[in-house]
Amino acid sequence: MYKKDKLANGLRVITNNMPGRESVSVGIWIKTGGRYETVVNKGISHYLEHLLFKGTKKYSCRKLKESIEGVGGSLNGFTSEELTCYLVKLPRQYLGQGLDILSDMVINPLLPEAEVEKERTVILEELKMYRDLPQSYVYDLLDELLWPKQILGMSVIGSVESVNAIKRDDLRQYLSLHYTPANIVVSAAGALSHDKVVRMARKDFSHLKQGSVNTFVAAQEAQAQPQLKLLHKDTEQTHIAMGFHSFKREDPLKYAQALLHIILGANMSSRLFNEVREKKGLAYEIGTQVKRFDDTGAFLVHAGIDNHKVSKALRVILKELKKITVGQVSADEFKRAKEFYLGQLELALEDTMDHMLWIGESTAALDRVHTLKEVIKKVNQVRREDIRHTSRIIFQENKINLAMIGPLKEEKSIIKELRLG
Repeated sequence: MYKKDKLANGLRVITNNMPGRESVSVGIWIKTGGRYETVVNKGISHYLEHLLFKGTKKYSCRKLKESIEGVGGSLNGFTSEELTCYLVKLPRQYLGQGLDILSDMVINPLLPEAEVEKERTVILEELKMYRDLPQSYVYDLLDELLWPKQILGMSVIGSVESVNAIKRDDLRQYLSLHYTPANIVVSAAGALSHDKVVRMARKDFSHLKQGSVNTFVAAQEAQAQPQLKLLHKDTEQTHIAMGFHSFKREDPLKYAQALLHIILGANMSSRLFNEVREKKGLAYEIGTQVKRFDDTGAFLVHAGIDNHKVSKALRVILKELKKITVGQVSADEFKRAKEFYLGQLELALEDTMDHMLWIGESTAALDRVHTLKEVIKKVNQVRREDIRHTSRIIFQENKINLAMIGPLKEEKSIIKELRLG
């Protein structure tokens, strides 16, 4: 289903030919991100990502956008803790143009001094924006609890101090050290020829030296008791993010954890949505999320709660987490969770962009791709008792981490409530 090649300098190319599609999606992935930084240069991966859209030796900033949007396509990029990606989706006949633009961005960015300074201001405003959005900023507070005094526990955007300290020479040095073929994956999905994509990648990248594979400091997870971080803010709702250390990206229990996530909070038929919102009306937004990294992970519960009902909502949430560690999920609930997981994945993989992201992220992070057939087999091997076993590993009282933003001051009373049962 997927075709993969590796150039002599280590750069990998993976594609999925999807006949009949009118679009192609292309991504250039770099194995770098927030975890590859230091306290001093925190946010430099994200800063550099912004600047790669400001012009190259071949394309001006305006020409980059017009060349993609002018043919009906879209151009974007993102930075995460472990990966950075530049991506396009456009009509299939413009595949070569899309890859040429992305490769020039990655290889030949100008990084003009004026744009470095201008973008610094933009990023500092981005920082302010997120801090003004409690439903987003609460996750930064939770990360600080989960991985205290560690790079993984710091915002991908960085801090005001670190962003202000980054200079043009720092950006150029970071680019030369991290954006090397050993750390780059080109992924593409849609109506395409694998051999053609490989030829284009070889033309653009084969002159670059391989470089060494980027590494980061392993996460530490020692935690002896529940932790709380409370930020007082006069909001109309109290925003909470509760987190537990869980499994790394390729843990054998990852599919059981995915089904646990669906049962507890991934959709409107989930337990938390039903108990917290539908039955008791304690929150408008309630759900769960799974974070997976190379060597660690986290299971999150997030909610926006009425300021006068926080304690009650927390009790209901913790009761539901305890409940799933004790009782067996019903056969019907288990079947629906499996069908939801596989159905959502199948629907997503019909789209060229989602499929490109699927194969690109997996290749960049793991140097392999799980096919849909393999995933279906693995999911169907999960048993009901695996859900309870997985929940018991994750939901332990000493692993509770709770971040809250709202007009609350009763820190001592809240910490006392962080008990499963």
